[in-house]
Amino acid sequence: MLGTASPTPVRKRRLPRIQLNRVDLIAAFGYLALATLVLSGQWRNTQSGYLIKSGQDQTMWEWFFAVTAHSVANLQNPLGTNLQNFPAGVNMMANTAMFGVGVPFTPITLLFGPTVTFVLVLTLGLASTAFGWYWLFSRELVESRLAAVIGGLFCGFAPAMISHANAHPNFVVLVLLPIIAGQLIRMARHAGVTGPERPRRRVRDAVALGLLVALQIALGEEPLLIFALAFGLFAVVYFLHAPRLGLRVLRGITPTVLLAAVITIMLTEIPLWWQFFGPQSYRSIDHGPMGNDLKAIVQFPSESLGGMFSPGQYVAINETEQNAYFGWPLLLLVVATVALLWRDRVVRAAGVVITVFGVLSLGAVAMFGKQRTGIELPWRWAEHVPLLSTVLETRLTMAAIPAIAVILALATDRAVRWWRESPMDWRPLAWFGTLAFALLPLVPTILPVTERAPTPEFFADGTVRDYVSGGSVVLVPPPRPADARALRWQADAGFEFPLAGGYFVGPTGTQKKGIYGPETRPTTALLVQAQDTGTVPPIGDEARARALTDLRFWQADVLVLPATKNSDTLRTTVTQLLGFAPTRVDDVWVWDVRALIVR
Repeated sequence: MLGTASPTPVRKRRLPRIQLNRVDLIAAFGYLALATLVLSGQWRNTQSGYLIKSGQDQTMWEWFFAVTAHSVANLQNPLGTNLQNFPAGVNMMANTAMFGVGVPFTPITLLFGPTVTFVLVLTLGLASTAFGWYWLFSRELVESRLAAVIGGLFCGFAPAMISHANAHPNFVVLVLLPIIAGQLIRMARHAGVTGPERPRRRVRDAVALGLLVALQIALGEEPLLIFALAFGLFAVVYFLHAPRLGLRVLRGITPTVLLAAVITIMLTEIPLWWQFFGPQSYRSIDHGPMGNDLKAIVQFPSESLGGMFSPGQYVAINETEQNAYFGWPLLLLVVATVALLWRDRVVRAAGVVITVFGVLSLGAVAMFGKQRTGIELPWRWAEHVPLLSTVLETRLTMAAIPAIAVILALATDRAVRWWRESPMDWRPLAWFGTLAFALLPLVPTILPVTERAPTPEFFADGTVRDYVSGGSVVLVPPPRPADARALRWQADAGFEFPLAGGYFVGPTGTQKKGIYGPETRPTTALLVQAQDTGTVPPIGDEARARALTDLRFWQADVLVLPATKNSDTLRTTVTQLLGFAPTRVDDVWVWDVRALIVR
């Protein structure tokens, strides 16, 4: 689709051959080196280092990888677990556990720990995504390998990719998307091919596409949805000039796509059923307003050279969702390039994708400097569409990344061609100078890492096993999205016990709306209040009765208070709730409540 508008004969070949030349290898190693540099802070300290801007998400993802490895090693079902949110458990498939890397990386996780798996997945994700788009551009879009390198570089290391590299591997490992795009392009090119080879080719194409989509589902469904919408829009605009050709291509590939869909469903029906209908599944999740601020589009990301020297107002949802932040120089360059190359159908289609998804990413009401403008936008209606309602609208900007890369690659390819035709031509120098001016501020910096506190000895040395008899461990207060450290402690203890509470997405209420973390129990609210205020709340018979009910709900064996904020207040609060003092064991306070809980 990108390379030619008409079907052409294809040389028969029994097996596809992937040939790598010197430029391919240089590009691959260059991308890998840059990805390693960006994450070098974490690589230097995989024992206690922590990407400071990840919030609690790094802990959650490390737990996902660790519990997946634990399930695989023990021949347990990885799609669900009750090791947190005990006894209800967690639907792992509904929590984007990334089985596509978690399962094959099980040996790495078991040998080196989940932090190594986490940073390895992020590093390979950045590098492979860049190389995947480079490969597609170099084979289907441009003649110049330099142009393809620049396009791949932007796809792999755009501001959104670096931002998500703090915490979201599912939005970093996107290498299958350009491969899927390439497969669809080849299918479109072969749509008019006839002869005895056609049925076999259709089956081969369908199997390949079905496998790719199934694998992407195992890596992340939200990026796949955004990609599918963007690629569909690109194809529609691309064929607008020749609707008959577009319809012929559509008719030619539809049977193959339908067969691929059947193959995908056959491969993923069990995990998808578990995700939408299994234990602890949920119907939808309300994120609230999550659109890009208008200022975010023209500002530089915090983890970049531009962000270092010219930081703007902080308008991102959080540090891991800087999905726009293209910077005003790049936006001006893209607008000017689209205007100059508007007659090119690929540029035109890419420009429409950038515009449409950029507007959708602003949310239902435009914001400027964190202030509502009152201007209502198309997302107001789109957010009520099934599936789209679960997407954070800010992430729709990521559809613009490959579209921008396409424009940059095509313009660079043209500049290289001019230079080859006439070394004295001023236009290549002007283009590369302007390109450097636009991209230099977006050069990523090393992601900052902090030191995390060690796991309490009570968990690290296995003492906790002496206090667990089939029930749960209740941390004081229980782990929740604001503080998920206990998930790491559980993993370090070899998953010898389940946890009450946790950090995950699960259902609430009869409508099964998704929420982050468990439904708040009265005792959890009381303990969080005590920790936040530093004051022991009034404890009466009613509070004690609710605490006993909650402990029975959690099937608690032991309450554990590690060193934490306002720990003296928490110790007094729990002692008054239970009516007896704790025991100091290793470096924690312990209340053994097995005698209180009748099972």
